[in-house]
Amino acid sequence: QVQLVESGGGLVQPGGSLRLSCAASGFTFSSYAMSWYRQTPGKERDLVATITSTGGSTNYADSVKGRFTISRDNTQNTVYLQMNSLKPEDTAVYYCYVVISFRREYYNYWGQGTQVTVSS
Repeated sequence: QVQLVESGGGLVQPGGSLRLSCAASGFTFSSYAMSWYRQTPGKERDLVATITSTGGSTNYADSVKGRFTISRDNTQNTVYLQMNSLKPEDTAVYYCYVVISFRREYYNYWGQGTQVTVSS
C-alpha cells in the first residue's frame, strides 16, 4: 500500500527557513513525479512545487519561486521542500502528493500533511 509521510513542519519566524520531508513507500518511487501542495482553512489545496521522477526538472508556483526548492533522493525514497525567506502567507498545511498509474488507471495519493506556521 502506498504511504506518504510528511515531517518537518513547525513554527518559524518571518524570514526563517524550514525543510519538509516526505517519506514514500509502497510504490516504485523513482518512477514518479512528486509534488507538494498546501492548504489554508476554507481554501482549496494549491500546488506549490513539482519534481520529475529523475529530479531533472522542477516547477514552482509563482508565489514561492526563488524561495522554495523541491528536491528528491531516489535512494531514500524521499522528497524534500526547502523553504527559505518564509512569509506569514506561507502558513498552511503542506501535503505530499503522487499520481500513480496502474493498469491504465490513475490513482491519487496524499500524505497526512504537516503544519507550517510563520509568525512572530
